[in-house]
Amino acid sequence: MCTGKCAKCIGISLYPLCVISIAANLMMFFPDWSTEYIQNANQQITQEVRSVGGIVGGGVLVLFTAVQIQATGRKGCCGNRCGMFLSILFAVIGLGGALFGFLMSFIGLFRGPACLYNPSFINDDLDFLTNGSTTSSLIWGRPFESLPKNFSDENYLFDSDLWEICVAPANIVEFNIILFSIIMGATGFEIMLCFTQMLNGLFGCICGTCLKKKNEKEDAGEFHKRNNEKEDTGE
Repeated sequence: MCTGKCAKCIGISLYPLCVISIAANLMMFFPDWSTEYIQNANQQITQEVRSVGGIVGGGVLVLFTAVQIQATGRKGCCGNRCGMFLSILFAVIGLGGALFGFLMSFIGLFRGPACLYNPSFINDDLDFLTNGSTTSSLIWGRPFESLPKNFSDENYLFDSDLWEICVAPANIVEFNIILFSIIMGATGFEIMLCFTQMLNGLFGCICGTCLKKKNEKEDAGEFHKRNNEKEDTGE
């Protein structure tokens, strides 16, 4: 495949990933599909969500990159080598944005959601009490930060019984895991595509986009076609 066609395919492929990343990050501002929690975002919305890594990083920055990369395959000076060089720079910007979105999602997934919970469920040994009250001393915070952080069976990600510590918003743990995972998936693909375009742009700077040769062949074919038509008419 020519470098120009490859650039177009990469640019087009980035568009839906940008939309997915932006949509997932926006939804995270409305746990339980309510606007109640965004009114006190500093306390009830996690820092990773408020950093808008999926909106700005995996969304806007990658979207600008996608537009430029898709346009790179068009005819330009020197076989569009200049456009290919610019696509490398934009791919670096897109790669940085996607990495930011990926890292924020990973950290948010690792630290867990902010929720209303009862701290008496967790003792000094970081084990759940069996006789704790579920109605008193409820506070807002990130309870899973106090739990084991290594990826083991004791981690909240792998023990759904721990999710019951969050009283509100409803199903916030599943909400947090699913949407952060979606952002990580989308930005992960964006990272791969932007890196691929960096390599593709490098080859394009050296070899061009193949459009110049294609246009020369088309012009030559049109010239021969006209000559044949003149010979047939006896001109």
